[in-house]
Amino acid sequence: MNVIFISPHFPHTYWEFCNRLQQDGATVLGIADAPYDSLPPQLHEALTEYYRVDSLEDYDQVYRAVAYFAFRYGRIDWIESNNEYWLEQDARLRTDFNITTGIQSDRIRQIKEKSAMKKIYLKAGIPTAQQLQASAGVKKALAFAARVGYPLIAKPDVGVGASGTHKLHSDEEVRNFFGNEPNYGNYVIEEFITGEICSYDAIIDAAGQPLFESMTVWPPSIMAIVNQQLDLSYYVAPSLPDELRELGRRTVEAFGVKSRFVHLEFFRSERGFVALEVNMRPAGGYTPDMINFAHSTDVYKIWADMVVYNESHTDQGEQYYCAFASRRDFYTYVHTHDEILARYGNDIVMCERMPELFSAAMGQQMYTVRLKSFEEVQEFINFVHEKSK
Repeated sequence: MNVIFISPHFPHTYWEFCNRLQQDGATVLGIADAPYDSLPPQLHEALTEYYRVDSLEDYDQVYRAVAYFAFRYGRIDWIESNNEYWLEQDARLRTDFNITTGIQSDRIRQIKEKSAMKKIYLKAGIPTAQQLQASAGVKKALAFAARVGYPLIAKPDVGVGASGTHKLHSDEEVRNFFGNEPNYGNYVIEEFITGEICSYDAIIDAAGQPLFESMTVWPPSIMAIVNQQLDLSYYVAPSLPDELRELGRRTVEAFGVKSRFVHLEFFRSERGFVALEVNMRPAGGYTPDMINFAHSTDVYKIWADMVVYNESHTDQGEQYYCAFASRRDFYTYVHTHDEILARYGNDIVMCERMPELFSAAMGQQMYTVRLKSFEEVQEFINFVHEKSK
């Protein structure tokens, strides 16, 4: 099998996907804009060949790279980046080279645009927040607010995380949003749902069936964490509730998901689980590694098994909570770095500085632990985040 992996060097743990593909016997071909010598040694070993382009943003260059690999190695069976930023380009490459093992260009809209996602949720009867496209104008937005109540969330129809998101608390703020946001036509406005975010993280086979399922619990508002520079914590649970499992599988069916690692977000509120958005790629940051630690497994290998064999050859072991807590350099904390290591040293599975690109949302210094109970998770987060008064 010939597999092209786009941007295999970023995030920096993605060499693991390539490594597991190689373990499963695939020919792994990398395309990126980083110098070959800057790639980690593990990626050097996993790749059969690497093609450097000046910019991954230049479609013509990437197209030529794929064409070169097809000429040199024969038919390309798979193209993937597992990266939100490149999903549209991945789909275009598959379409142009008639690679049918992934999402094609004609389906990209429904997984990128929140307004298109909403229609699919509603058609499938999956609970979801009420939404209005801001292009309808300020009068309809005010009528929407009168019907669903404040606050409202205005966010780009296509976007990741909290970037460009506004929380609107009154008619005046709605009017200000329309008056001050020149691109409001590209926004959607949604009712505000109170509750934590729980993601259904799964690896889906070619028949749309899950090979692996997990739940990650996130803070209610990443927007507040970014805008107010709050500390971040979240965790992977040892199991997932039946309601989330059922809604996750229904969402996979509704969106026609096949042969993918997915990260589907839901609010857990007083109304039960309410769909937020779909992401047709793994959760960001170090979450795949946290999922591994929580379930004593290897999701990089499960994904590679899915690609090569359309089944999983990878077991799970003992189940844990895996919790992440990070700090920001400008705060003063009660407990020192050394005290954290002394108290949780045997439980710490990752401890490092965060890449600058992630620091706005995730802080500068992270600690990740594997624990047996939710009470221990709460104690750990409080210990890391407690600040001096």
